[in-house]
Amino acid sequence: MNAKTKKIVIIAAAAVAVAVAVAAAVIMPYFMSKAGSDARFYVYPDMTAESLADSIAVSEGDAFAGRVATLLGVLNVDLSRRVGAYDIEAGESPLTVARRVRNRSQVGVKFTFQNVRTKEQLAERAAAKFLMTKEEMMACLNDSAFCSELGVTPTTIPAVLMPDTYEFFWGVKPEDMIRSIAGYSERFWNEERMAKAKALGLTPTEVATIASIVEEETAKSDELGKVARLYMNRLRQGMKLQADPTVKYAMGDFAIRRITHAMLTCESPYNTYRWEGLPPGPIRFPERKAIEAVLNAPEHNYTYMCAKEDFSGYHNFTDNYSAHLRNAARYQAELNKRGIK
Repeated sequence: MNAKTKKIVIIAAAAVAVAVAVAAAVIMPYFMSKAGSDARFYVYPDMTAESLADSIAVSEGDAFAGRVATLLGVLNVDLSRRVGAYDIEAGESPLTVARRVRNRSQVGVKFTFQNVRTKEQLAERAAAKFLMTKEEMMACLNDSAFCSELGVTPTTIPAVLMPDTYEFFWGVKPEDMIRSIAGYSERFWNEERMAKAKALGLTPTEVATIASIVEEETAKSDELGKVARLYMNRLRQGMKLQADPTVKYAMGDFAIRRITHAMLTCESPYNTYRWEGLPPGPIRFPERKAIEAVLNAPEHNYTYMCAKEDFSGYHNFTDNYSAHLRNAARYQAELNKRGIK
């Protein structure tokens, strides 16, 4: 090899080295840069790579987010088909994050709902956590044909949606969420529980309806079964339930602290002071512990109850009407004393 050739080879080698160095400088950040913190981002329908980068930049900075967006373009990822929630773990590279989106490796979103009284409240909570609107959820909850698939009506659907913690993909459809929760309720009603309900002369929906009243009547777990048995005693004896929580439901105001005579005249079918038997459906979404309290309610003969005048949250129970009136008088006197109207 002559001197001229050697010079050409050296120049070429140097050029290749420079090119490799430049390429490495450009490419390596996509592999070597690291996310600074754990984060979660969401891919919305019709989202662009640029808007996705803006979302990621909030936690990881513009440079990291821009690299993820560039890689999604290089990988030809159609974001409209990747709707969901995705996690970034501290220390991960842009390439890892981009691949996660490409592979649709989205994470589940936990949904815990408790202390829910109305379908509107459930719809609001679901809309706050998932890619759905309150109106879309309400449409399902009030759809007679859809509810019929679950063996309920829009009025009784709370009976099959048991409060608990569930997990869904962020883009879950309202109907799929409802079906999944209702499926849990179906599994809850095993042979043993069905047998207990039958022994009480109740259907699962009727058990849930009583449970919803009981849960509104007392916040004391050790009193749930006692209250449940009282209402079943009244039903068995043909007495009206006369449950204050049903009046509050009928009035649309659970904040009421004192039931007045005028409220007792409310024409609503949920007013158990006017109508015999159970109301048309649950007055809240009954929790498992309340349903279990109905199914396992201890035997007793009580048919009357009144909140204790010490405002402890417990109740005085009796099977004697005169004694009940005395209990009620003490409670009313304390309400007056405290100025509760």
